[in-house]
Amino acid sequence: MFRTILLAYDGTLEGARALREGALLAKTCGAEVVLLSVAPCTTSGVQMAESVQGGVVAKLLENHKDILERAVAWMKQRGFNPVARLEAGEPAPTIGRVAREVKADLVVVGHHKQSFLSRWWSGSTDAYLSDHIGCSLLVSCNPMSDEAFEAAWKERVGVEA
Repeated sequence: MFRTILLAYDGTLEGARALREGALLAKTCGAEVVLLSVAPCTTSGVQMAESVQGGVVAKLLENHKDILERAVAWMKQRGFNPVARLEAGEPAPTIGRVAREVKADLVVVGHHKQSFLSRWWSGSTDAYLSDHIGCSLLVSCNPMSDEAFEAAWKERVGVEA
């Protein structure tokens, strides 16, 4: 069903949930995994911080590189050989662009709760993606524990997590 799954991972709890759900789906479908981490270096706040104190963008990129490397290691421990992508930019448009570039059949993201004002001001990443990726979108909201993930992993793929 899914041949290429793009997993957007930002190192948050919500991102970890998406990573787990995406891994279960990818293993079940035998899909290729593209693991994406987007460093939001182009936001006005980051640009302002960079102008006040140089090196903010470089530090943000380094942090996201570390996040991506940890996620790649986690995926490799589970038998995947993911294609890793580190990008800088606004998360939603960047995820959309990469999904089109890699011809993803499915994009998996974590759901970050926002206040009404925050959603109004910056818009919803989920809504943007559903309008701009051209493939299926899974917004992970599953608060799966480590134990539940391990049980699901064993049940679905017959391999220990």
